[in-house]
Amino acid sequence: MPKLTDTQTIILSRAATRPGNLAMPLPDGLRGAAAKMAVTRMITNGWLEEVDADLRKGEPLWRETGDGHGTTLIATEIGLGAIGIEPVVAKAVTGPRKAKPKPDEEPTASEPAEVAKPITIRAGTKQAQIIALLQRPEGASITEIVEVTGWQAHSARGLISGGLKKKLGLPITSEKVDGRGTVYKLDAA
Repeated sequence: MPKLTDTQTIILSRAATRPGNLAMPLPDGLRGAAAKMAVTRMITNGWLEEVDADLRKGEPLWRETGDGHGTTLIATEIGLGAIGIEPVVAKAVTGPRKAKPKPDEEPTASEPAEVAKPITIRAGTKQAQIIALLQRPEGASITEIVEVTGWQAHSARGLISGGLKKKLGLPITSEKVDGRGTVYKLDAA
């Protein structure tokens, strides 16, 4: 895990709890040259990314681009990983939000046309534990999930189908395995 300063930890932790992982507004007292230096270092490390701000949603601006638009800052998968949020969880959280391509660049077919619904998952929660179980090569059965969480079987199945598959859109597969029952797996693609 990389060594973070207190300021960097605060910025990333707050971003992890905000919709769309917005890193703005920055902590009180972090302004001017100090803010620019901290943010530039975090962008260089890949922990933050500068993206177009959606002014209709009232997103705070990091800087104005001069054409009537502005940019804001979001935490990246690498940034969320730096504060201990699991990689697949971070991928689900960060979503497909990217800055508009520069005029000389053509958008690719792999870039989504619209922004996914912002998702936040706190590290250390039962949901994060279940995601970790499903990421294992052998996956996890409902019995194994019940043992780890202490939940009823119907609650575990409900989280998988409703919370993880439908709400988060995670690619979870299931198959029947002799001696284990239905085994669920999360492909880390």
